[in-house]
Amino acid sequence: MTVAGYWVELYQDRQRLGGGFLVTRRFVVTALHCLRAMTAFDTDLDIVLADGSCVVGQVYGQAKDADLALIEISADSEVFQPVPVAGVARGGDRWRGPYRPAENEVELSGHIDSGAIRYDCEGGASIEALQLTADQRLGDYSGYSGGPVEGVAQGRRPAVVGILLEQALDRADASRSANVLFAATIGEVLRRFDVFDVAHLVDVLRPARREETRAQSRSTASSSPRSQVDRVDSVIHFFHQLSGQGVMDPVYVNELRYLALRRIFEEEPNGGAAWPTPREAI
Repeated sequence: MTVAGYWVELYQDRQRLGGGFLVTRRFVVTALHCLRAMTAFDTDLDIVLADGSCVVGQVYGQAKDADLALIEISADSEVFQPVPVAGVARGGDRWRGPYRPAENEVELSGHIDSGAIRYDCEGGASIEALQLTADQRLGDYSGYSGGPVEGVAQGRRPAVVGILLEQALDRADASRSANVLFAATIGEVLRRFDVFDVAHLVDVLRPARREETRAQSRSTASSSPRSQVDRVDSVIHFFHQLSGQGVMDPVYVNELRYLALRRIFEEEPNGGAAWPTPREAI
Protein backbone atom coordinates (compact mmCIF):
# COMPACT_ATOMS: atom_id res chain seq x y z
CA MET A 1 0.00 0.00 0.00
CA THR A 2 1.16 3.52 -0.75
CA VAL A 3 2.49 5.70 2.06
CA ALA A 4 0.09 8.56 1.27
CA GLY A 5 -2.94 6.28 1.00
CA TYR A 6 -6.15 6.52 3.00
CA TRP A 7 -7.08 2.85 2.54
CA VAL A 8 -6.44 0.24 5.21
CA GLU A 9 -6.10 -3.50 5.83
CA LEU A 10 -8.22 -5.15 8.52
CA TYR A 11 -6.96 -8.04 10.68
CA GLN A 12 -8.07 -10.02 13.69
CA ASP A 13 -5.63 -12.31 15.48
CA ARG A 14 -3.23 -11.91 12.53
CA GLN A 15 -5.88 -13.15 10.11
CA ARG A 16 -6.54 -10.80 7.22
CA LEU A 17 -10.20 -9.88 6.94
CA GLY A 18 -10.21 -7.45 4.02
CA GLY A 19 -9.79 -3.85 3.02
CA GLY A 20 -11.48 -0.59 3.86
CA PHE A 21 -10.78 3.13 3.90
CA LEU A 22 -10.92 6.16 6.15
CA VAL A 23 -14.01 8.36 5.97
CA THR A 24 -12.70 10.49 8.84
CA ARG A 25 -9.70 10.04 11.12
CA ARG A 26 -12.00 8.26 13.55
CA PHE A 27 -13.92 5.93 11.24
CA VAL A 28 -13.22 3.30 8.59
CA VAL A 29 -15.86 1.96 6.21
CA THR A 30 -15.73 -1.54 4.73
CA ALA A 31 -17.97 -4.18 3.18
CA LEU A 32 -19.69 -6.13 5.95
CA HIS A 33 -18.95 -9.47 4.29
CA CYS A 34 -15.24 -8.72 4.68
CA LEU A 35 -15.75 -9.20 8.44
CA ARG A 36 -17.46 -12.59 8.25
CA ALA A 37 -14.35 -14.32 9.62
CA MET A 38 -14.44 -12.27 12.84
CA THR A 39 -15.01 -14.27 16.00
CA ALA A 40 -17.30 -11.56 17.42
CA PHE A 41 -18.16 -8.02 16.36
CA ASP A 42 -17.62 -6.61 19.85
CA THR A 43 -13.95 -7.61 19.96
CA ASP A 44 -10.96 -5.55 18.87
CA LEU A 45 -9.52 -5.74 15.39
CA ASP A 46 -6.28 -4.37 13.99
CA ILE A 47 -6.33 -1.64 11.37
CA VAL A 48 -3.10 -1.47 9.39
CA LEU A 49 -2.71 1.97 7.84
CA ALA A 50 -1.06 2.70 4.53
CA ASP A 51 2.22 3.69 6.17
CA GLY A 52 2.41 0.29 7.89
CA SER A 53 1.43 1.53 11.36
CA CYS A 54 -1.34 -0.26 13.24
CA VAL A 55 -4.22 1.07 15.32
CA VAL A 56 -6.99 -0.72 17.18
CA GLY A 57 -10.66 -0.47 16.31
CA GLN A 58 -14.08 -1.99 16.92
CA VAL A 59 -17.13 -2.43 14.75
CA TYR A 60 -19.25 0.66 15.37
CA GLY A 61 -22.24 -0.26 13.24
CA GLN A 62 -23.56 -2.71 10.69
CA ALA A 63 -25.97 -2.16 7.83
CA LYS A 64 -26.58 -5.85 7.17
CA ASP A 65 -29.05 -5.47 4.34
CA ALA A 66 -26.70 -3.05 2.53
CA ASP A 67 -23.52 -5.09 3.25
CA LEU A 68 -21.78 -2.13 4.90
CA ALA A 69 -19.87 -1.82 8.17
CA LEU A 70 -18.36 1.11 10.02
CA ILE A 71 -15.34 0.65 12.28
CA GLU A 72 -14.42 3.14 14.99
CA ILE A 73 -10.74 3.72 15.66
CA SER A 74 -9.78 3.69 19.34
CA ALA A 75 -9.69 7.14 20.96
CA ASP A 76 -6.18 6.33 22.20
CA SER A 77 -4.89 6.02 18.63
CA GLU A 78 -3.51 8.86 16.51
CA VAL A 79 -4.20 8.73 12.77
CA PHE A 80 -2.40 11.14 10.47
CA GLN A 81 -3.31 9.58 7.12
CA PRO A 82 -5.13 11.83 4.63
CA VAL A 83 -8.93 11.76 4.57
CA PRO A 84 -10.18 11.48 0.99
CA VAL A 85 -12.35 14.02 -0.78
CA ALA A 86 -15.87 12.63 -1.30
CA GLY A 87 -17.69 13.12 -4.56
CA VAL A 88 -20.57 12.11 -6.81
CA ALA A 89 -19.91 9.80 -9.76
CA ARG A 90 -20.95 10.67 -13.29
CA GLY A 91 -21.70 8.16 -16.01
CA GLY A 92 -18.92 8.02 -18.59
CA ASP A 93 -16.17 9.10 -16.17
CA ARG A 94 -13.16 6.94 -15.56
CA TRP A 95 -12.63 5.26 -12.21
CA ARG A 96 -9.78 3.62 -10.34
CA GLY A 97 -9.51 1.43 -7.27
CA PRO A 98 -6.34 2.54 -5.45
CA TYR A 99 -6.61 -0.28 -2.88
CA ARG A 100 -4.96 -3.59 -3.77
CA PRO A 101 -5.31 -6.73 -1.60
CA ALA A 102 -1.60 -7.49 -2.05
CA GLU A 103 1.42 -5.84 -3.65
CA ASN A 104 1.49 -8.43 -6.45
CA GLU A 105 -2.15 -7.68 -7.37
CA VAL A 106 -3.14 -5.25 -10.10
CA GLU A 107 -4.75 -1.87 -9.49
CA LEU A 108 -8.27 -1.78 -10.86
CA SER A 109 -9.51 0.86 -13.27
CA GLY A 110 -12.24 1.27 -15.84
CA HIS A 111 -15.23 3.43 -16.67
CA ILE A 112 -18.39 4.29 -14.77
CA ASP A 113 -21.41 2.95 -16.64
CA SER A 114 -23.96 4.92 -14.64
CA GLY A 115 -23.70 7.64 -12.03
CA ALA A 116 -26.23 6.17 -9.60
CA ILE A 117 -28.79 3.39 -9.99
CA ARG A 118 -31.02 1.43 -7.65
CA TYR A 119 -29.45 -1.96 -7.09
CA ASP A 120 -30.70 -4.98 -5.12
CA CYS A 121 -27.55 -6.12 -3.33
CA GLU A 122 -26.99 -9.57 -1.89
CA GLY A 123 -27.81 -8.29 1.59
CA GLY A 124 -31.38 -7.71 0.43
CA ALA A 125 -31.56 -3.92 0.37
CA SER A 126 -32.16 -1.69 -2.60
CA ILE A 127 -29.17 0.65 -2.43
CA GLU A 128 -27.86 3.58 -4.44
CA ALA A 129 -25.02 2.04 -6.39
CA LEU A 130 -22.53 2.58 -9.19
CA GLN A 131 -22.22 0.11 -12.04
CA LEU A 132 -18.57 -0.13 -13.08
CA THR A 133 -16.79 -1.88 -15.89
CA ALA A 134 -13.24 -2.94 -15.07
CA ASP A 135 -10.49 -2.88 -17.68
CA GLN A 136 -8.80 -5.82 -15.94
CA ARG A 137 -10.52 -9.16 -16.57
CA LEU A 138 -9.55 -11.00 -13.41
CA GLY A 139 -12.47 -13.39 -13.13
CA ASP A 140 -12.50 -13.09 -9.34
CA TYR A 141 -12.44 -9.62 -7.77
CA SER A 142 -13.34 -10.74 -4.25
CA GLY A 143 -10.13 -9.51 -2.58
CA TYR A 144 -10.96 -5.96 -3.61
CA SER A 145 -14.22 -5.77 -1.64
CA GLY A 146 -14.39 -2.87 0.80
CA GLY A 147 -11.93 -0.80 -1.20
CA PRO A 148 -12.65 2.75 -2.38
CA VAL A 149 -13.74 3.73 -5.87
CA GLU A 150 -12.25 7.01 -7.07
CA GLY A 151 -13.92 8.98 -9.84
CA VAL A 152 -11.38 10.32 -12.31
CA ALA A 153 -12.26 12.99 -14.86
CA GLN A 154 -10.23 15.56 -16.74
CA GLY A 155 -10.30 18.95 -15.05
CA ARG A 156 -11.70 17.61 -11.79
CA ARG A 157 -9.92 16.53 -8.65
CA PRO A 158 -10.10 12.74 -8.03
CA ALA A 159 -12.73 11.99 -5.38
CA VAL A 160 -13.98 8.88 -3.60
CA VAL A 161 -17.39 8.10 -5.06
CA GLY A 162 -18.11 4.61 -3.74
CA ILE A 163 -17.10 1.41 -1.98
CA LEU A 164 -16.73 -1.88 -3.86
CA LEU A 165 -19.23 -4.54 -2.82
CA GLU A 166 -20.10 -7.05 -5.54
CA GLN A 167 -19.41 -8.32 -9.03
CA ALA A 168 -21.82 -9.52 -11.70
CA LEU A 169 -21.93 -13.09 -13.02
CA ASP A 170 -21.43 -13.89 -16.67
CA ARG A 171 -24.96 -14.48 -18.00
CA ALA A 172 -23.66 -16.94 -20.59
CA ASP A 173 -21.87 -19.00 -17.93
CA ALA A 174 -23.02 -18.51 -14.34
CA SER A 175 -19.90 -20.25 -13.04
CA ARG A 176 -17.81 -17.31 -14.25
CA SER A 177 -17.77 -13.70 -13.11
CA ALA A 178 -17.97 -10.77 -15.51
CA ASN A 179 -15.81 -7.68 -15.29
CA VAL A 180 -18.82 -5.63 -14.16
CA LEU A 181 -18.68 -4.48 -10.52
CA PHE A 182 -21.11 -2.73 -8.19
CA ALA A 183 -20.21 -0.17 -5.55
CA ALA A 184 -22.38 1.56 -2.96
CA THR A 185 -22.20 5.34 -3.35
CA ILE A 186 -20.67 7.51 -0.62
CA GLY A 187 -24.12 9.05 -0.21
CA GLU A 188 -25.50 5.60 0.61
CA VAL A 189 -22.79 5.13 3.26
CA LEU A 190 -23.65 8.48 4.88
CA ARG A 191 -27.34 7.62 5.00
CA ARG A 192 -26.75 4.20 6.54
CA PHE A 193 -24.91 5.37 9.66
CA ASP A 194 -25.60 8.03 12.27
CA VAL A 195 -21.93 9.00 12.49
CA PHE A 196 -22.60 12.17 10.51
CA ASP A 197 -25.29 13.59 12.76
CA VAL A 198 -24.36 16.63 14.87
CA ALA A 199 -23.32 14.73 18.01
CA HIS A 200 -20.95 12.49 16.12
CA LEU A 201 -19.58 15.26 13.95
CA VAL A 202 -18.66 17.16 17.10
CA ASP A 203 -17.06 13.99 18.43
CA VAL A 204 -14.87 13.95 15.34
CA LEU A 205 -13.74 17.49 16.22
CA ARG A 206 -12.97 16.81 19.84
CA PRO A 207 -13.29 13.51 21.76
CA ALA A 208 -15.98 13.06 24.39
CA ARG A 209 -15.25 14.01 28.00
CA ARG A 210 -14.65 10.42 29.08
CA GLU A 211 -12.08 10.01 26.32
CA GLU A 212 -10.39 13.29 27.30
CA THR A 213 -9.99 11.97 30.84
CA ARG A 214 -8.36 8.84 29.48
CA ALA A 215 -6.05 10.96 27.33
CA GLN A 216 -4.81 13.30 30.09
CA SER A 217 -1.62 11.31 30.44
CA ARG A 218 -0.65 12.18 26.87
CA SER A 219 1.62 15.10 26.05
CA THR A 220 0.01 18.52 26.27
CA ALA A 221 0.86 19.19 22.63
CA SER A 222 -1.76 16.72 21.44
CA SER A 223 -4.54 18.60 23.27
CA SER A 224 -3.27 22.14 22.74
CA PRO A 225 -5.58 24.88 21.42
CA ARG A 226 -3.72 24.69 18.12
CA SER A 227 -4.49 20.99 17.67
CA GLN A 228 -8.14 21.65 18.58
CA VAL A 229 -8.28 24.42 15.98
CA ASP A 230 -6.79 22.00 13.44
CA ARG A 231 -9.59 19.55 14.19
CA VAL A 232 -12.18 22.24 13.57
CA ASP A 233 -10.50 23.25 10.32
CA SER A 234 -10.36 19.65 9.09
CA VAL A 235 -14.03 19.00 9.74
CA ILE A 236 -15.11 22.34 8.25
CA HIS A 237 -13.15 21.35 5.18
CA PHE A 238 -14.97 18.00 5.25
CA PHE A 239 -18.33 19.82 5.34
CA HIS A 240 -17.25 21.99 2.43
CA GLN A 241 -16.29 19.05 0.25
CA LEU A 242 -19.53 17.20 1.02
CA SER A 243 -21.45 20.28 -0.08
CA GLY A 244 -19.25 21.16 -3.05
CA GLN A 245 -19.28 17.63 -4.44
CA GLY A 246 -23.05 17.30 -4.09
CA VAL A 247 -22.90 14.45 -1.56
CA MET A 248 -24.99 16.38 0.96
CA ASP A 249 -27.39 19.28 0.62
CA PRO A 250 -25.50 22.61 1.14
CA VAL A 251 -28.19 23.97 3.48
CA TYR A 252 -27.95 20.87 5.69
CA VAL A 253 -24.15 21.05 5.67
CA ASN A 254 -24.19 24.71 6.75
CA GLU A 255 -26.60 23.92 9.58
CA LEU A 256 -24.42 21.05 10.82
CA ARG A 257 -21.32 23.22 10.66
CA TYR A 258 -22.98 26.00 12.67
CA LEU A 259 -24.40 23.65 15.31
CA ALA A 260 -21.12 21.78 15.68
CA LEU A 261 -19.09 24.95 16.22
CA ARG A 262 -21.66 26.40 18.63
CA ARG A 263 -21.65 23.22 20.68
CA ILE A 264 -17.86 23.25 20.91
CA PHE A 265 -17.80 26.90 22.03
CA GLU A 266 -20.40 26.16 24.70
CA GLU A 267 -18.48 23.15 26.04
CA GLU A 268 -15.18 24.99 26.44
CA PRO A 269 -14.64 26.12 30.08
CA ASN A 270 -13.21 29.46 28.91
CA GLY A 271 -16.12 30.09 26.61
CA GLY A 272 -14.16 29.04 23.54
CA ALA A 273 -11.63 31.87 23.78
CA ALA A 274 -8.88 29.67 22.35
CA TRP A 275 -10.99 28.81 19.31
CA PRO A 276 -11.30 30.80 16.11
CA THR A 277 -14.56 32.63 15.55
CA PRO A 278 -16.90 31.03 13.00
CA ARG A 279 -15.99 33.75 10.49
CA GLU A 280 -12.25 33.01 10.91
CA ALA A 281 -12.78 29.25 10.74
CA ILE A 282 -14.82 29.39 7.59
